[in-house]
Amino acid sequence: MKNEVTVPYTIEQDEDGVWCAHALLRHGVGANGEGDTPEAAVEDLREALAGLIKAFGVPNLITVTVESP
Repeated sequence: MKNEVTVPYTIEQDEDGVWCAHALLRHGVGANGEGDTPEAAVEDLREALAGLIKAFGVPNLITVTVESP
């Protein structure tokens, strides 16, 4: 079975110029990705998250609809 999982992430460039992407799959279980470009870091993160989901399963998710200003 295939599941599509949406995970928020942050991305920043470190002092050496390496792009670093970070995501939290669930409390205490996070993943990191690195690359020469933001896109490469996100792709590395995507692979790390896929491995975590295979190991720990799909996290419980909730969708909330809110009005934004």
